[in-house]
Amino acid sequence: TFNLLDPITNTKNVMTLDGAVNKTALSMGILLLAGYYTYTNQFTQFVWPGFIGGFVVALITIFKKEWSPITVPIYACLEGLALGGISLIYAQNFYDGIVSQAIMLTLGILFALLFAYKSKMIKPTENFKLGLFAATGGIALVYIISFFMTLFGGSGLPVMDPSNSSMISIGFSLIVVAVASLNLVMDFDFIEEGAEKGAPKYMEWYAAFGLLVTLIWLYLELLRLLAKLNSRR
Repeated sequence: TFNLLDPITNTKNVMTLDGAVNKTALSMGILLLAGYYTYTNQFTQFVWPGFIGGFVVALITIFKKEWSPITVPIYACLEGLALGGISLIYAQNFYDGIVSQAIMLTLGILFALLFAYKSKMIKPTENFKLGLFAATGGIALVYIISFFMTLFGGSGLPVMDPSNSSMISIGFSLIVVAVASLNLVMDFDFIEEGAEKGAPKYMEWYAAFGLLVTLIWLYLELLRLLAKLNSRR
């Protein structure tokens, strides 16, 4: 439980909505700059180091939330390096414009869900949270199974293949995009609740981290979905 602090003498020590928004914007700026660097210079060798490094830093952030002001910018930079490279791979293997379309769709979903949340069109009730947690866990299990299949010489699950344009594969991607999008509502709720309860100042960075993780997941799944749709042509 967060401690409520004196609103007059301790305002600089508690989480605020504006502070969380600013930290999120700064983190996204770092990610976009790093991504732009690898994309424009056509560096694909940073994909795996970026994702693996980002995963390690993410674990540190989760278990040491008070380190967020340091770890989150590092995470944003590493993920940006990886995303720039993987975006380039998609652009080279599928079609020009897929990256810009995925970025626009990601931002469009972000603002649409933010509007829906602020206007109370979507309410993160306990049942909503439980259902979303179960759906996210199920998708994570599919990812893990596919990953281990590739480790043992396989090509992973067919539904994870960006060139698989079957209706089942596209349907799976649509479900994943929907679940990833709804996770944004959970992030908004976390930020608002933290600000209302007077969470420690470093939680602004942790809230930005949570939103960044969801946006990265959503962007990658939109790239996969667009690639599958293009393969049907």
